[in-house]
Amino acid sequence: MQFDVVVIGAGPAGTVAAALLEAKGYRVQIIEKQHFPRFSIGESLLPYCMEFLEEAGLLEAVKAAASEHHFQFKNGAAFVRGEKYSDFDFQRKFSEGPGTTYQVQRASFDHVLAKEVEARGVGISWGHEIISVDLDGDNPVVGAKDEEGNEYSITTSFVFDASGFGRVLPRLLELDRPSNFPSRTSLFTHIEDNIPSNEFDREKIRVTVHHQHQDVWFWLIPFSNGRCSLGVVAKSEFFEQFESSDPQACLRQIIDDEPSLKELLRHANFDTPARMITGYSSDVSRLWGDGFALLGNAGEFLDPVFSSGVTIAMKSAKLAVETLDKQLKGQQVDWQAEYAEPLSAGVNTFRVFVEAWYDGRFQDIIFAENRSTKIEEMISSILAGYAWDEANPYVKESERRMNTLAELCRLS
Repeated sequence: MQFDVVVIGAGPAGTVAAALLEAKGYRVQIIEKQHFPRFSIGESLLPYCMEFLEEAGLLEAVKAAASEHHFQFKNGAAFVRGEKYSDFDFQRKFSEGPGTTYQVQRASFDHVLAKEVEARGVGISWGHEIISVDLDGDNPVVGAKDEEGNEYSITTSFVFDASGFGRVLPRLLELDRPSNFPSRTSLFTHIEDNIPSNEFDREKIRVTVHHQHQDVWFWLIPFSNGRCSLGVVAKSEFFEQFESSDPQACLRQIIDDEPSLKELLRHANFDTPARMITGYSSDVSRLWGDGFALLGNAGEFLDPVFSSGVTIAMKSAKLAVETLDKQLKGQQVDWQAEYAEPLSAGVNTFRVFVEAWYDGRFQDIIFAENRSTKIEEMISSILAGYAWDEANPYVKESERRMNTLAELCRLS
């Protein structure tokens, strides 16, 4: 079998890349190990995602599916620490572009995208697994096997790895390297929340800081059918203090120990088994090589705190397709300068904000009183996903401005 591009993985990075490539006339084949719909974490999209979905021609399919699949309209983010409450309206931001998005159950959202690209003629091999890749010849050769164990090869001009936490090419090509982020654990589930409407703004993700530990936080992501994604993130040793080794019981204990969430979720029905992921932060020695590029989480994953994962995945798909399109047309390209460095620029902006969240600098900014409207709009832009907008001073000089602003907030 021969294709112009083989895409590993049918998640958001893979489907956006495939849609963009198909629109340019390339023959694309997606290899997906699982069958959709399947559970995935990362339900809170950022408004910048809407630009990528629209460019890929997928936005209308998402809008059409919103009611059926209970996608929740989202216009911002709310933060809670003890008695303090702060929120950001993404429609009031510094950068141009959409200011609203959705909170989605990823099983159905990813399936909607995959069905749409299939309907356009992109082939998806469901339940097939990549077992090898040979980059030594004139063209990459990908080895795969189906669910019956039958092995086959695909010759292609290029391979995009959009396998997410499966990290297929980093594993096969030994590209993995330790992340410089501390190892953290996420414990999460979906619940029937039964929160009274006057106690919760369902159009915003809610992030709650633990009342005793500033580096422990909870997410509450509402869907439009009265359900929520609920999770807690902490270093692994935090969970050792709780008696139960059962994830569901442990999560209930942690929630009951957090006053504001215990009250908010007093009527909740915990009807779905909890899951735990440990040590999810990842990094690689390089994002590209002869015949391949890593997209989204297959390359680097920072942290779930600002819901940046899907945005980074879609941004990587757009940049990779633009670079590959020029290459396949015979133009000289520099993957480091045209793909890796531009992608890393926004990732590094998010990195500054994530690090500042955990050490308390950004929390002091978020909960400061008498915030400057202009600065609030700049920060709102980054929280909305526009971490590549270098016209924004908090993108161009993230670390310096973060430090200065945090110091001013602590002195006020």
